[in-house]
Parts: sequence; structure tokens; C-alpha cells
Amino acid sequence: MSYMNTTWEKVCDSLQKRLSPGTFKVWIAPLVASEHDGQLFLYAPSLFVMNWIQERLFVDITEAVSEVSGGTMKVQIEVKSSVPDKPQVSLTDYNNKQHIPYNGFPNTKVSISRSHISSQTEQLPLPVSLVKAPFSSRSWRYSFDSFVVGPCNNLAHAAAQNMIKDTASVDTLFLSSGPGLGKTHLTQAVGQALCNISNRANPKVEYLTAEEFCSCFVQSLRTKNVDSFKGRFRDTDLFLLEDIHFLQGKEKMQDELLATIRSLQGRGSRVVLTSSFAPKELKNVDNRLVSRFCSGFLAGIEKPNAETRRRILIEKAKVHAVVLSEAVADFLAMKLVGDIRQLESSISNLVLKAKLLDCMISMDMAKDVIAQYTQDDPFMNIDSIIHAVSGSFGLQAEKLYSRSRKQDFVVARNTIFYLARKHTDMSLQEIGDRFHRRHSTVLKGIASIEREIQRKSPTGRQIANTLNLLERTNIHLN
Repeated sequence: MSYMNTTWEKVCDSLQKRLSPGTFKVWIAPLVASEHDGQLFLYAPSLFVMNWIQERLFVDITEAVSEVSGGTMKVQIEVKSSVPDKPQVSLTDYNNKQHIPYNGFPNTKVSISRSHISSQTEQLPLPVSLVKAPFSSRSWRYSFDSFVVGPCNNLAHAAAQNMIKDTASVDTLFLSSGPGLGKTHLTQAVGQALCNISNRANPKVEYLTAEEFCSCFVQSLRTKNVDSFKGRFRDTDLFLLEDIHFLQGKEKMQDELLATIRSLQGRGSRVVLTSSFAPKELKNVDNRLVSRFCSGFLAGIEKPNAETRRRILIEKAKVHAVVLSEAVADFLAMKLVGDIRQLESSISNLVLKAKLLDCMISMDMAKDVIAQYTQDDPFMNIDSIIHAVSGSFGLQAEKLYSRSRKQDFVVARNTIFYLARKHTDMSLQEIGDRFHRRHSTVLKGIASIEREIQRKSPTGRQIANTLNLLERTNIHLN
């Protein structure tokens, strides 16, 4: 038995302890493993399998590999069609020993997303010069080709495409929208396009969140390697930074970002920034930095209308090599009126159900899946949100209006702020007025919810589960 064979079997043993038998059978069993240059390459048989693993299992896999290898082996996941001529280990042999049936899916192309790179860097802190993803045409999950343009996002899309032209009108783009409406898609599309069309063999691209930017800076201070930090982010062709609102109240980091943007604009580099809030809505942010944001092009993204949702659903289905009937596409577009993540999730679940049952997607099947996301409840408004959240947290709705700073009350109020911002047309001030709070309090509360979810902390996971439950079963999104 080879070393690689032993390593992958040990990883599988660890994963079986972490995952349910069904999850292991459907998602881990189809993978093929190969080792090269100290890295573990996992080859998925389809984009469908790959995307699902990226969203839900990648952290478990990297932790299991780290546990088995002593933290010395990195993990990369690709498609089976690109398997190199190296020793490989299919789970067929492993499954024969464990009596686990193999389930395969069609082959296609896939890539690695930034979120998984950041997951690894959080678990295994590295010198600041090494906390960097190898960007190339293969390292982006989203592209312009897969972006569905509609009235809700046509300006943002045009501005993003303009950023990659030699004759770009501006060098800085600021995208703002509620969560799950396409900011990340457009940001990655800019990076992917520049890597593909650049005249340089290896254009310097940096793509990360504001929180990761802060973590890198703190790490550079600890290692007394600030010059390396500055060199990395100020000597780049394209700087992509998401979730700018994380920097609210962080004066030192705002100073560093201001200096970075100044340097980049001075050398003619391109900058793309994203936030859940427009620059004017940000609080406790240096006016000079806000001015820099506004010196570029500001583009907002709204919720998609029914026709755009229909086209998005059809496009997402194509990713899974599935063609939706017009009736099913119309039905889903009418019922799923939340953000794009909801559309993606519903299509993934619908396709998975059809594959597992080995049958065609029907209207009855679509109705069953939709039932997990919506009910024919009344029009969603702030009152329905307050009712749903207070019930979920086991609190009396009236007490949420109090000045109590107890953790349960704070988290519940912030959850209401987050949902109201995401699913209603209320302004931040209107949401604050309902609870006798200031605009800045609402903004800070929403940012705290997003931060906890992003960190995947115990509190964050609890909040995410609560939000998913509320959005699926308690309220009808408009």
C-alpha cells in the first residue's frame, strides 16, 4: 500500500467520524485523490459535486488532512477531467473495504474560490507574505459569462466591464447592495477577466475581504514585517476588497487602507471595493477615505425582478447540466423572491433531489423544494420580521424595544435589522426609528451579524441557522 493510499484512507476515516453516513457516501465517495509536490489534489466528477463540497465540506476536509499530515499538506480540489498522470486513489477501493456504494456524476470544469483559501489561512496563520492565493484564470469561481444582466444590475455590470478595458473611464469602482445580490460575482469577474486578457504573463492581483486585510496587517505587526505587507498590497495591478463596512470604527486600518488606495491610484492600478452600504451610509469612517470611495464610480445593485430571476434560475440550472421547463422556471421565479443565493440554493436542492431519485425535474418536485423556502404567508414587512424573530429567540416582542443590552436581546434586534435591511425597502433610519435607535446603531448591528456569519463562529452558525429557518418558513419574501 502506497503512502498516498494510506494518507487518503486515514483522511476518509477521519471524515467518516465528522460527517453523516449519507453525506460521506454522496459527496466524499466520488472523489479521487492524488499527491503532488506536497499537496493533496482531490478530483470531483462534476461541477455540481464540486460546488456543494466547496460550500459545505471544504473546511472539514482541510481539517482532516491537517490532522492526518500534521499540518504539512495543502488541499486543492479540481475536476476529474484534469487528473494528472500521477498515482491516484479512488474511493472505490476504500469503499469496498467500508461497504459504501459509489455514486458518480457527469464530468465538467470547476475552480477554487477565495473563501476556501481564507478558511485555510485562518486555521493555519502564516507569515504575511505567504497568505496569498495563486490567482490565475482557473482560480475564480465567477465570470462575466455567467452573470445575468437585468434592470437591477445593468449599471454595476457595465461599470465592472469597463474596469478591465485599457481605456477604462475610472480606476476605482465601489459596488454596494444588500447581501447575496451579485457583488462578489462581479468582483471576481473583474479579476478573472483581467487575468485572462492581461498582456502581462502574471498580473498582480489581490482579492480578499476587509476582515482578511485587517488580519494580514495585524500579522505583519506581530512578525515585524509591515514593509512586506505594504509591498504586497501597494504593488499590485488589481486590488479587490470586499465588505468595506467591516472597517467602521477601525481608525488604524482605515489609515492603512487610505494609504494603500492612494498608492494604487498613483501607479495607475485598478481598485474594486464592495460593501452592503453605500459610502454615505458608512459610519465612523474617515472622511478622507469616504472621499476616496466617492472619487471612483459608485454603482448599486437592487433585487432582481421576476424576469431577471427567471433567467438567473435557467442559467444556474445550466451549471448542473439541467434544462428547466418554462413552467417550472416561471413557477420558481414567481415564488423565490429573495436574493440570488436563495435562487442558487433552490436549484442545487432541486437538481440533487432529481439525481438522487433518478428522475426528471417536475412541477410537483419543484413545489416540494419551494416548500422548504417559502409559504404563502402575507406580504413581508417589519412587523412580520419582529414577530418571527422574537418567536425564534423565545422573547417577547415588546421587550426588543427596550434599552436592554442583554446578549439575547442584542442579537435578536440585530437579526431584525439584518432581515429588514435585506428584505424590505426600509432605510436604515426608518429601521432605527422603529426601535428608537440611531442610524449608526442599525448599521453596526447589521455589520456584527454579517461578521459573525462570515467567521463561522458558534454564535455565527447559530445566527445563520436562525436566519435560514426564518427566511424559509416564517416569512414570504417580497
